[in-house]
Amino acid sequence: MFLCLLFVLNLNRCIFVETLASLKQGYVHYIKRIRFMRILKATLLVCLCFFTYIQVQAHALWIETATYGKLGTAHDVKVFYGEFALNERDAPEKWYSDVKDFTLWLVAPDGKKSQLKTIPGQAYYSSSFTPENEGVYTLMVSHEAAELGGTTKYHFVSSAYVSIGKSSKVDAGLNENGLKLYADNHEIFAKNKPVKLFAYLNGKPLANKPVNVASPEGWSKEVMTDENGMLSFLPLWPGRYVAEAQNFEKVTGNHNGKDFDAAWVGSTFSFEVK
Repeated sequence: MFLCLLFVLNLNRCIFVETLASLKQGYVHYIKRIRFMRILKATLLVCLCFFTYIQVQAHALWIETATYGKLGTAHDVKVFYGEFALNERDAPEKWYSDVKDFTLWLVAPDGKKSQLKTIPGQAYYSSSFTPENEGVYTLMVSHEAAELGGTTKYHFVSSAYVSIGKSSKVDAGLNENGLKLYADNHEIFAKNKPVKLFAYLNGKPLANKPVNVASPEGWSKEVMTDENGMLSFLPLWPGRYVAEAQNFEKVTGNHNGKDFDAAWVGSTFSFEVK
């Protein structure tokens, strides 16, 4: 009887130990699984933020319009979003965040500023204006995306100019964009002859910074500005070119209720070469 009781007690003890070991092993496995899922979630979040960062930075907003216009004649303007060098122009419904809600401004040679109405198309927004005076007209877009890209605030800027009559001198002071590109004289440039542009950030030369220049043939290169914000390159093909300057800063703030720790601004300027 005693031996039977001892056997039962030992058996129960073995079962308890095995059960405890099994529970411990299961708990350890559970903890490892939880840790793995947390690491996987964090990794996916980082990858998503990085992908968004790369995708947004690769895209740009730019204005296309004829270099010259005529007094009293409607002049067409188009605003695109995509990757010019790859000939990618996104449909408005695919534009990042609320970039499609941009505002297009026109500044006349006398400084008169007016907002232009834009109409969505298949791969752009279109607009037009009728010049009433001779001189160089300035077109501007400056739009901060409502959504952050990860923890970065994105600001899309673009400028374009239209020469009416004999005047081609650009008054850069009429362009209110914080980051802007322009040529001293707005004209159709000649291929195989140097094109000189200027880049300014908040009223000061964007010195010793790379500016990306893309051609209609898909060729693109980075050109460094000098201490005066000037850059020069040799266009090899006729057609439309787009130059883009960027500025990235580590700065903290709150945008539409969300905290950010960096700010990016990209500014474009398109021009023609014959």
